[in-house]
Amino acid sequence: MAGPLDVRTGRHCVFVLHAHLVFVTKLRHRVFTDQHLTRLEEIMRAVCADFECDLVEFNGEGEHVHLLVNFPPKVALSKLVNSLKGVSSRRIRQEFPDLVPHYHQTNRLWSASYFAGSLDGAPLTDLRQYIEQQNKPT
Repeated sequence: MAGPLDVRTGRHCVFVLHAHLVFVTKLRHRVFTDQHLTRLEEIMRAVCADFECDLVEFNGEGEHVHLLVNFPPKVALSKLVNSLKGVSSRRIRQEFPDLVPHYHQTNRLWSASYFAGSLDGAPLTDLRQYIEQQNKPT
């Protein structure tokens, strides 16, 4: 159940919208280290801020990342996902030349598919704990 601090307001609405997003690398290549994931989190926080969203939780492993996003109703989740994946792929490629060999065949960091789940049934604290417990590579 959402707490009172999770409730957000817009000009004509009051809302609590959270989405659990999972992005997987192309061909599930294990390419991320802790340094990559830290930078990905910074990039994705900035993209979320541009969409007036809040990145509540972020974590990942070598071949995927989990995001818990609080977003307003005016944001189309598919557009947010497209921007998150596109901007992060471009910036990570520029900043980490060691990942370029992964791009050589597919020219993409992320798989075209993604998971998006609403949090209507799951308690927010349970999902946050699940994301925090991902085995982050060293």
